[in-house]
Amino acid sequence: MNTAGTSTQPGTKLRFTKMHGLGNDFVVFDGVGQTVALSAEQCRRIADRHFGVGCDQILLVEKPTRDDVDFRYRIFNADGGEVEQCGNGARCFVRFVHEKGLTAKTAIRVETASGVIEPRLLGNGQVAVDMGAPRFAPADIPFAAEAEALAYPLKVGQHVIEIAALSMGNPHAVLRVNDLDSAPVEILGAAIESHARFPQRVNAGFMQVLTPHDIRLRVYERGAGETLACGTGACAAAVAGIRQGWLKSPVSVHTKGGDLVIEWAGKGQPVSMTGPAETVFEGEIEL
Repeated sequence: MNTAGTSTQPGTKLRFTKMHGLGNDFVVFDGVGQTVALSAEQCRRIADRHFGVGCDQILLVEKPTRDDVDFRYRIFNADGGEVEQCGNGARCFVRFVHEKGLTAKTAIRVETASGVIEPRLLGNGQVAVDMGAPRFAPADIPFAAEAEALAYPLKVGQHVIEIAALSMGNPHAVLRVNDLDSAPVEILGAAIESHARFPQRVNAGFMQVLTPHDIRLRVYERGAGETLACGTGACAAAVAGIRQGWLKSPVSVHTKGGDLVIEWAGKGQPVSMTGPAETVFEGEIEL
């Protein structure tokens, strides 16, 4: 079981903020001003849209464990599992700590399970995040393959599809489709997510190229199912398309929840993601 330490005692009341980035929604807890230690079962209950608050992921703001960063950022999927990274959540994170007075900085350094990211509030209300450099070596994703390649054949059921595989701090498979509306995202996404060649499961992105600077994207997220938007998924799709020669930076990524702008200068360079982050409401939940 993945947990954020020993679970909070039943009956404890915790303050939370409901936020979203393009409809990818989060329950955010301040673990600096209050003690928050959630079990996988408690995460699932909070994320339940009928019996809890309802969200795709739970975000936990904690004090840093190292001197060169401002905060620690932990992410729990709706199924209770802790994951390494969440791009839309990162934008909400910097707005949250700023609005809560936890920092006066508009640009912060944040420690995650996959490394340091640097989100910053822009003057126009948008949030830009330096997501770090993508990783392509199969062992770094992780993905079972003999050698790194631009694309890989993947046998799903009786069919063989072609995917790009990479890590944006979390694993992604990107599949190009001709028509996003008719793509079997639920069925094929679930099959890709749990494919044996991805030992830690994977986020499955379905990308339709509109122009060299515009794509449409749907993502079946690991542990959450299809979401209205996926920040790291948008980064992964743009990077995969640029590597294949289909796209050129900057890339506007159109999701069901809205648009993100992704910039990437090439291998070894960090990916920049810009988009909105919104606070929906605040509340208190008794565990």
